[in-house]
Amino acid sequence: MLRHLMALLTLTLLALPMAAPAQTDPTSDEPIAGTSVDDSPATSTGRQTLEDILARQRGEEPANPVRSQDLGGDALSAPGMGPLGGASDSDIWRQIRFNDGDIRNSTINPNGDVLIQTGGIWWENLRKGPLRTYGGWLLLGTIAVLAVFYLIRGRIRIDGGKAGTVVLRFKFIERMAHWVLAGSFILLGFTGLFTLFGRKYLIPAFGHEFNSVLLTGSKFIHNNVSWAFMIALTMVFVMWVWHNIPDKTDITWFKQAGGIIGNNHPPAKKFNAGQKIIFWSVIVLGASVSVSGISLLFPFELPLFSHTFEVLNGWGVPGWFGFDALPVNLAPQEEMQFAQLWHAIVAFLMMAVILGHIYIGTLGMEGAYDAMGSGLVDENWAHQHHSLWLDEIKEEKPGKIRTDPAE
Repeated sequence: MLRHLMALLTLTLLALPMAAPAQTDPTSDEPIAGTSVDDSPATSTGRQTLEDILARQRGEEPANPVRSQDLGGDALSAPGMGPLGGASDSDIWRQIRFNDGDIRNSTINPNGDVLIQTGGIWWENLRKGPLRTYGGWLLLGTIAVLAVFYLIRGRIRIDGGKAGTVVLRFKFIERMAHWVLAGSFILLGFTGLFTLFGRKYLIPAFGHEFNSVLLTGSKFIHNNVSWAFMIALTMVFVMWVWHNIPDKTDITWFKQAGGIIGNNHPPAKKFNAGQKIIFWSVIVLGASVSVSGISLLFPFELPLFSHTFEVLNGWGVPGWFGFDALPVNLAPQEEMQFAQLWHAIVAFLMMAVILGHIYIGTLGMEGAYDAMGSGLVDENWAHQHHSLWLDEIKEEKPGKIRTDPAE
């Protein structure tokens, strides 16, 4: 009897109408209860689209910032899924992406809260494209021009040969500052070029491991040798600035093309007009590359471009060239991008100038290297290239002219 009653009860329960559990069709446009999703287009719901990503990379605002406003809130109970708590991983990463998270950093500077900066694609493209291309061709073009000039003009010789008597041109402290400046710049130049061109040329030729070791060492050298460069640059400026102030003798030097073209040898003091151009180019470009380098080392403490752009906007400079106002609210990452580009562009210009200086001091002119080698130059060389300076030496310090110790 009990068995018959249990069977009847079971049949009765099965016959009763039951409320079917809600099912969600993944292809349906109906929203899930409790969510912000609706049946509107993606741009109005705030779901991230490819165009949103590209817009942020271009430095533009996305078409609709709904997603950036839909942060945090109560966890949703989607069918078949358990709640994730008060804030999900998606919420956290969304907050970071829109710079709206409760982030604390050890720099104390609030700009350090920016963990994701998606506006750097333009910088990467400019660095990998025009910067490499034009910078590389500038250096190769400079070398090619100097080579052609050497083939046409040849080496500038000392008229009448060496006199056998020499005059002290540069003291030891001057030569030391020059060589520290020159040596540090060569190291900085090569390590910078390795960093810029390593991925494109060194990896295919030598492999990733070689490039990694080389660039790790290059970064260490670049960051530390830079201080020697800046100290030597300051020393050179202090010792030689008064000799490099333009005067009327420079006009004659330019009229006669410095004696490089033709057979005339214009009178000059300790530094002629060409050397003054080299001096001021090194000082101005060297100071600029130093400041931008320090900014790269300390981006939180020494931002350069936000204030600079603000001043330029105030003067209306972008409008002169038909551009919109320059950005002034820059995150540290953006500051470093602008500083790195400026640093590299100025460095390329300085390397081109130094290539010309190296050419004149070695292959281009007989006797020029002695000035920075031993510090002693032949009297005939001094008369040919710096006659006014030689006359001053003969009148004021005749004891500085003596027999060549190499004779």
